[in-house]
Amino acid sequence: MMMDESTRSIQPITEQGNTASAPIDRLPVSKVLRLISREDRKVPAAVARATPQIAQCVELIVSRLAQGGRLVYLGAGTSGRLGVLDAAECVPTFGTDQVVGVLAGGPEAMWRALEGVEDQRDAAVIDLRRIKLNSRDALVAISASGRTPYSLAGLVYARSVGAATAAITSNPGTPMGRHADVAIVLVVGPEVIAGSTRMKAGTAQKLALNMISTACMIRLGRVYSNWMVNVQLTNAKLRRRARRILQEAAGVSDAKASRALAASKNKLPLALLMLWKNLTRSEAQQELAGGANVAAVLRAAEREWRQNRR
Repeated sequence: MMMDESTRSIQPITEQGNTASAPIDRLPVSKVLRLISREDRKVPAAVARATPQIAQCVELIVSRLAQGGRLVYLGAGTSGRLGVLDAAECVPTFGTDQVVGVLAGGPEAMWRALEGVEDQRDAAVIDLRRIKLNSRDALVAISASGRTPYSLAGLVYARSVGAATAAITSNPGTPMGRHADVAIVLVVGPEVIAGSTRMKAGTAQKLALNMISTACMIRLGRVYSNWMVNVQLTNAKLRRRARRILQEAAGVSDAKASRALAASKNKLPLALLMLWKNLTRSEAQQELAGGANVAAVLRAAEREWRQNRR
């Protein structure tokens, strides 16, 4: 069945020619760029139309992450690289290792096009077994066509082990969409360069992945207000950002913010608690450990701090 579904002859939208760009090879650069820009403006609208399905996907993922499971992105080519990128950025931004990217062809494919690997169904199963995908996890398979054999096989395997599943595609009625618990269809239309899904389809995927991971981390309490309170303070820029947050949140000087950060060993949630409640680092750690999540603990502490200042 999978073989028939993934090799149907119906031409997907992402492979069709774009009449607006047919003369693009004869246009001056300024008109080429205007044409590309005009087509790119279709992307946000396509993502907005899929917001209800993106919301379903987020709720599904959060239910697994809250139980200690993982969000696993799976894809080949541009789609897979975008999944790896989003997973990598969740570590420094939200301080979590629960988001994993799996790319057809492995690390080498991140830097060099290995187009043949997207046809290797067995490789998807091998890759998911390698990371021990299980029923506590959620898998999001990404493919513009919605029929990439590697990604489709990964979806089928994920369902067989009880993982929650979602598919992100740019074509309606695809095999991947039919094998997923939630299908996110980002219909951006034919590409400026026919079939070059690194363009509009890839941009739409990036926007959707940003929404999914960010909304998941917000729901899990890893963001407080609109601050990256779990950011890993690994460079000077991020430490300056953390000091500004402490100054704004606790009404302290830059010097006092710096001392609090140093005392917390560069853990921003601990520094906030230490300032708001006059705690030691150890006491702040205990406070965090006893709460529902970081945001909930910080919200209660800030509320108490503000009440005491009245």
